[in-house]
Amino acid sequence: MTGNRVVERAAAGLKDRSGRSPAGVWSAPGRVNLIGEHTDYNDGFVFPFAIDRRTAVALGDRDDLAVRVSSSFAPDPVVVHLDELGPDALRGWSAYPLGVVWALREFGADLAHARGVDLHLESDVPVGAGLSSSAALESAVALALNEHWGLGLDRPTLAKVGRLAENRVVGAPTGILDQSAALLAAADAGVFLDCRSLDAEIVPLHFAEAGLAVLVVDTRVEHAHATGGYAARRSSCEAGARALGVPSLRELPARELVRARELLDDETFRRVRHVVTENQRVLDTVRALHEGGPATIGGLLDASHASMRDDFEISTPELDLAVTTARAAGAIGARMTGGGFGGSAIALVPLARVDAAAEAVRAAFAAAGRREPGTFTVVPSPGARRDR
Repeated sequence: MTGNRVVERAAAGLKDRSGRSPAGVWSAPGRVNLIGEHTDYNDGFVFPFAIDRRTAVALGDRDDLAVRVSSSFAPDPVVVHLDELGPDALRGWSAYPLGVVWALREFGADLAHARGVDLHLESDVPVGAGLSSSAALESAVALALNEHWGLGLDRPTLAKVGRLAENRVVGAPTGILDQSAALLAAADAGVFLDCRSLDAEIVPLHFAEAGLAVLVVDTRVEHAHATGGYAARRSSCEAGARALGVPSLRELPARELVRARELLDDETFRRVRHVVTENQRVLDTVRALHEGGPATIGGLLDASHASMRDDFEISTPELDLAVTTARAAGAIGARMTGGGFGGSAIALVPLARVDAAAEAVRAAFAAAGRREPGTFTVVPSPGARRDR
């Protein structure tokens, strides 16, 4: 499904579900994190890019003060009055879009004169694949309401709105990487983001020009940031920073890893080492792209995956199989992407080898008795926008 088809489905869905013609349709992309995993909530560096799979929201005005959300991926619409929105009252899938409405108010948006709206959502970003379907939804809704209600918030602030909704309403302790990618991205480029200052630089990628493509392997092992190991990893990083006397692991120089090994238990030390070395890999990747182009970053992707597998322990057998098979089939570098414990791996593959690499991965999964993975290429794409 192309981005245009998602937009048309959203517009048609709004008309079908509410009887209203859309006042506008907005969309936001999923993302691939090229490198920089679990560094965002440690005030570090990340380097994602938006992909050519999007979530669209069609908006129609209501005559009351309610917000009604619907989608083809949810059986029933949810209606909440603007005055009744609260982080503890929202449940299920509607917590994502309705959480954004609540979070807009927390960032100073005056909704006293806002009219109620119907929102209908459609998406072709795979859910649970580590491609940030949640941030695509949040960012599309945030941009739509910001423009339609005339709130005047800039895109970095809208990224914070999405993060607050994810943290406080959904209950996922994520950083700001995903929303920043969805809102700040540009075509054929990555977003080099300093998560402490929130300064962002758009860095050209030029994959196609270099004869390369990004192959995504969706292992179909779904993950959820609101539960399980993600929160444990964040807690471990925070404990390591406290023990080492730094505000965040961003402040820990690599030379201090020797001291960290002496002070910390083995598990916490390895969590800390991943973050410190991953921050450096992000800086090295951006430098390599500027100086030598994308053909020079493969080793950094490999090293990132090894660190996530061995030090941060967020990979899975399926992700490891995807990475090793893609490398053996001609990829110049490969790594898992996203929060881990499932989701997707990416491989940077010469264009002539893409089909062979994808087939090799599917065959390896079959031989290992694993569920057949999804394999597809993605193109670095623009961020959130109004489509009509």
